[in-house]
Amino acid sequence: MNLKPLGDRVIVKRDEAETTTAAGLILASTSKEKPAMGTVLAVGEGRLDKDGNLIPVPVKEGDHILFGKFGGAEVTYKGEDLLILRSDEILAVVAD
Repeated sequence: MNLKPLGDRVIVKRDEAETTTAAGLILASTSKEKPAMGTVLAVGEGRLDKDGNLIPVPVKEGDHILFGKFGGAEVTYKGEDLLILRSDEILAVVAD
């Protein structure tokens, strides 16, 4: 990826929205919620603490993460919808 996040930010490809419910009902495109999970595509170098020490981002490329529903900034880069999050907006790494 030619897009490199700065500081403690990560670039995430959001998972696809569910098209059916657990009961098998097909959802209209307007009623689909954006998933709060995705895959990390790129990671920044981290941030500096008050003493000038580098604190690395706690995730790596390829990690599947859970983040807040309204977190981050949505961007479109080369036709692809992406999300840029700060590392403190990441709630968990999904262990498969």
